[in-house]
Amino acid sequence: MTSLETYRDLYKLDGKVALVAGGAGGIGSAICEGLAAFGATVVVADIDGVKARALASGIKADGGQAWGGELNASDIPGTQQFMAEVVERSGSLNILVNCIGTHKEAPAEEYTEADWDRVVDLNLKAAFFLSQAVAKVQIPQGGGKHIHVTSVRSLLGIHRGYIAYCSSKGGMNLMVKQLATEWAKYDITVNGIAPTFTRTDLVKQYLEDPDFYNPLVARIPLGRICEPSDLAALAIYLAAPASDFITGQIIFADGGVTATQ
Repeated sequence: MTSLETYRDLYKLDGKVALVAGGAGGIGSAICEGLAAFGATVVVADIDGVKARALASGIKADGGQAWGGELNASDIPGTQQFMAEVVERSGSLNILVNCIGTHKEAPAEEYTEADWDRVVDLNLKAAFFLSQAVAKVQIPQGGGKHIHVTSVRSLLGIHRGYIAYCSSKGGMNLMVKQLATEWAKYDITVNGIAPTFTRTDLVKQYLEDPDFYNPLVARIPLGRICEPSDLAALAIYLAAPASDFITGQIIFADGGVTATQ
């Protein structure tokens, strides 16, 4: 018989170092707090270094281990340098969670090259080179975990001007599968979390508009939108030993949206 403690250990992150890129945002901050709650030392990395350090201070005040720093994922050499800093300060780098992303809404027939490049470069190009920089640390360490936050719109179109966003997130899904395939030999797992509309301060004004909110929720079988804690729970699982045999998967945290379309 396997002891109960053995099963509890499947969710422990003690001794692990987790880098959360975009960690000061609405989704990223919940993931940072969740990973810290299960024992990880969390590196809060965000383009807003002030917010990143403030969140890390809050986690430490609450009994967790964390530090914050400024990371511009569009700066690829800077990203590589940041990984060196993580290893220097924390000794290793076991887990990557990528919450970075952007969007520009416009009709496809009017979409500009500049807007396309900005969205795709951050959502897809930067995501890959972020993973690459982390993998270069993890390969000699003997493995690690990569988790990318994608979107339900990586699979489903929408009646709005989301061409660059949907395309970049669709590309991210296949990137996850390809990296999982290539890096399995190094014991690196790569997975994606694909949420539907998620409650954050950035979308607060939409959620307070009944004409937007009510039709949105009506399309979701579970009758509510995604909460950041829903995504933090998935990130904990994908970061923990419990998911060691899971790789190349996109988990849709969508309340059943993709089950109905």
